[in-house]
Amino acid sequence: MRTLTYDFSEQTVIVTGGARGIGLELGRFFVSAGAITYLLDYDADEAAKAAADIGARSVAADVSNTEDVERAVAAVVGDTGRIDILVNNAGILRDNVMWKIDDNDWNDVLAIHAGGTFRLTRACIPHFRKKNFGRVINVTSYTGLRGNIGQANYATAKAGIIGFTKTAAKELARFGVTVNAISPNAETRMVASIPDAKKAELAAAIPLGRFADPAEMAAAVGFLASAEAGYITGVVLPVDGGISI
Repeated sequence: MRTLTYDFSEQTVIVTGGARGIGLELGRFFVSAGAITYLLDYDADEAAKAAADIGARSVAADVSNTEDVERAVAAVVGDTGRIDILVNNAGILRDNVMWKIDDNDWNDVLAIHAGGTFRLTRACIPHFRKKNFGRVINVTSYTGLRGNIGQANYATAKAGIIGFTKTAAKELARFGVTVNAISPNAETRMVASIPDAKKAELAAAIPLGRFADPAEMAAAVGFLASAEAGYITGVVLPVDGGISI
């Protein structure tokens, strides 16, 4: 059986929300594929520890803050002279039924998910344009398409990322930049917080019968970041065990 492997040697990658979960596993994948990989996270200590564990580098930033984001991207480019691949994965949950969500919980979720995706992409565009090359992979969610009780803020943010992905794909194609998204269904810290009975019920609704290991997202992201995917842009790839069928 032929195994497809990717070589990202000499390329620079930023993975946001990189200190844990899917972000950490994506960082591990890019390191193993030879990329200079930066784990970007709000928690500087956690990012540094995670990076040391997998052989990556770390950079701290609040993705909801423009100055923080621009400083972080400038630091990465100052170190390596380039940015080739951006994975927008950072996110938070502030779940509640709509009438109990206050303005802070609404604004914070949108500012980090959708706002962070926008800010990081915007900050990287000048560097992509210089090389006439770039890959952006955003992390959205099935919830952004179907909604979910108690997640009006999260669903709105994730739906916004889908619209952003398609718009950015159209705007940046002329500069050799592809912009795509994955819609994962993985066993993250967010899923781990769900009560066992409810989690079993949710798993039973997945055609493949389980949540993915976060590392299983790496194959999809690696493909979308690769040269082989150079003619793919503006797509949302479900990596969800069939839950979105």
